[in-house]
Amino acid sequence: MGGDREPDGSSKSDEEWERFLRESVEGTADAPKEPSARAREVAKRLRAEPDRAPDGWRSHTPAPPKRRTGWYVLGLLAAVLLLVVALAPGRILDLFAGDDPAAPTQAAETTRPTQAPPTVAPQRPTVDEPFRGSPAASWADGVAGIAVPKARAVGWMSKAEVERALARSRDFLVESNLDRGVLRGERPEKAIALINPRQKDVQNLLKTAFRTPGEKSDPLLLFSRFQPSRTRLVGDIVKTRGLLTYREGEHGALEVTADVTFVYPVTRADAVGDDAEIVRTIVRRELVMSWDDPAEVVTEPGTFSVVSYKYDMTNGGCGTPTGYLTPPFDKAPQSSKDTGPEMDPYDRSTPVGQDAPAGDECRRATRS
Repeated sequence: MGGDREPDGSSKSDEEWERFLRESVEGTADAPKEPSARAREVAKRLRAEPDRAPDGWRSHTPAPPKRRTGWYVLGLLAAVLLLVVALAPGRILDLFAGDDPAAPTQAAETTRPTQAPPTVAPQRPTVDEPFRGSPAASWADGVAGIAVPKARAVGWMSKAEVERALARSRDFLVESNLDRGVLRGERPEKAIALINPRQKDVQNLLKTAFRTPGEKSDPLLLFSRFQPSRTRLVGDIVKTRGLLTYREGEHGALEVTADVTFVYPVTRADAVGDDAEIVRTIVRRELVMSWDDPAEVVTEPGTFSVVSYKYDMTNGGCGTPTGYLTPPFDKAPQSSKDTGPEMDPYDRSTPVGQDAPAGDECRRATRS
């Protein structure tokens, strides 16, 4: 059977074939049409989100008209900022200087550094943050900043005895430079008890220093203290950085060297309020202690002999010794002889006492 017949077997006429071909090309009004890609996409979204009306194909929701108040607000803020800068420039510097009180504490020293700490943006210290704008802000607090090395047997001492002597050496630094009573001017009895009572020259110094301070008998040679009627410590924290080292000394003695910097934030004794002027007095000490063999040297067990002592100090006053550190408040010079060499009190890479000022001149701190 040929393919050109109707289902009932009859063949199509030529007119019917012509109409069929024309309608296939042009289409008819009721013929189904293939949906466009846009229509298929809309239908798909409608099936997925039946409750959401589709976006119009060529529709556009205009943005709300822009308001013109922005420039006026910016202009007003700029004027206020300029006024604040003119009246209180220091406060603006505080806001943008970038000091972070939550900055991590620096790792303890294991040897003398080779350079000074980096420069920190200057900031005005406050009662709540007395170390702002200072490298000491990231130093450890109090005794935690004094690094003690691991012990080993040296000379006449066993490892355990060396460990005990190192602990007592650190105790001396705490009792002489961190004890709150001593810092308020009290006599450092616990520290003195650790010094060999048979060492006559040092004992003579101690007897004279607290009664009649002088250039060669000044308590500040070994102890940090402030006059309570004049100066008050700010807060409970003194920042420290330094370390102990040791070696075998004469006659098999254990010779311990301490090199530690202490940073004391202070204000006037009668200062009140958050705007009190704060000065940081900075003292770096180098003390050499000899833990002698009682069989070789006349000494008392549990005490050390002083081999040498020296210190650098800034913002602590100078001139005629008074037995106390005397910070220069009200931005006044330390003394009329404030003409000594400049020094960076945070630079621990140089030896203590290098370029010491002549006579009673004061060192001039490059930063505090």
